Amino acid sequence: MDLHINGDRLWRSLMDLARIGATAKGGVCRLALSELDGQGRDLVTGWFREAGLTVTVDRIGNIFARRRGRNSNAPPVVSGSHIDTQPSGGKFDGNYGVLAALEVVRTLNEHKIETEAPIEVAIWTNEEGTRFTPVMMGSGVFVNAFELDHCLARTDLEGKSVGDELKRIGYAGETPMGGRPVAAYFEAHIEQGPILEDTGNVIGVVTGALGLRWYDIVATGQDSHAGPTPMRLRKDALLGAAQIVQEVNRIAFAHQPEGRGTVGFMQVKPNSRNVVPGEVRFSVDLRHISDAKLDAMEAMLGEACARLGRESGLTFDVQLATSYPTVQFHPDCVSAVRKATQSLGYKHIDIVSGAGHDACYINRVAPTAMIFVPCEGGISHNEIENAKPEDLAAGCDVLLSAIVERAAS
Repeated sequence: MDLHINGDRLWRSLMDLARIGATAKGGVCRLALSELDGQGRDLVTGWFREAGLTVTVDRIGNIFARRRGRNSNAPPVVSGSHIDTQPSGGKFDGNYGVLAALEVVRTLNEHKIETEAPIEVAIWTNEEGTRFTPVMMGSGVFVNAFELDHCLARTDLEGKSVGDELKRIGYAGETPMGGRPVAAYFEAHIEQGPILEDTGNVIGVVTGALGLRWYDIVATGQDSHAGPTPMRLRKDALLGAAQIVQEVNRIAFAHQPEGRGTVGFMQVKPNSRNVVPGEVRFSVDLRHISDAKLDAMEAMLGEACARLGRESGLTFDVQLATSYPTVQFHPDCVSAVRKATQSLGYKHIDIVSGAGHDACYINRVAPTAMIFVPCEGGISHNEIENAKPEDLAAGCDVLLSAIVERAAS
């Protein structure tokens, strides 16, 4: 079937949504459950209804827009993402996944194509986790990774709760949580990294997502006067922390191509120019597609801290802050994406997501896959986030083909 989406219409929808919460630098600030998020939801659900979809909202505010199939009792094929953004976010992160799914529906309507199974477009609540934690809240509650009441009670820095804010913007739904069958789930997304652009590929066939482990480490030495304290007698906690930063880098390079290691946060005490630092608190972020390799990376981190502690006289207290297991997407859904990409003639590679997405949670309850398209410079979570209209259209064409295949039987 030679079927293509309307790339111009997809682009216009993205730009129209981007006006809600637009920033001076060309980005978007539309925090979860804010007044602007409510306006964005109103705009998109209006488009859903114009496309003939039936809209329901569950108790955590997830939105489901259903297109009927010949078999109304069949589980739906679902596609979507989120429309909340970072404080200095872009036009495409999350928004593309929702509006690409809507464009699939619009295309099917135009061509009067009826699928066997229903198709649903999903908007998941609070994926970003910027205003409220945890991240990926809506999809997490959907799969029972988080308790509904706990999430409804979460508050922002002003003490406003998720439950109250859902009511305020009109998206405190009544549809019960759980028990909602899903035949398959597809999520289109900008890559948020540089690999596709660097390799000259248009489509990333996403096979899974990196597992993640975050650690909080406290390096303790002895703060002392920078002048009178000889170098050989110092217990410099910052020097020790710097050596661990190097070790984290070494550990990641030892587990290529999928190993990642980052130190992104650091607090130095007493943070004075003429005092040898006595305490440093810092974070370590380790990622890999293999849980076994993550175990090995964790062991290497522990060994490095123990060895440097013995050599320097410092102590390193290492605490696991949070972790997410690796994700392997369903081979049938991944195959559907790869087959669609090949039939459409787009240059593509298999790729692993380095970031978490709602798809990672939905994968726990339904066959799932993702489609990546390039973003300029690999930049995301930034107001200059950008993507080419033709690449977005290509990803949406792949999404259309994959959805039609899965919804046909």
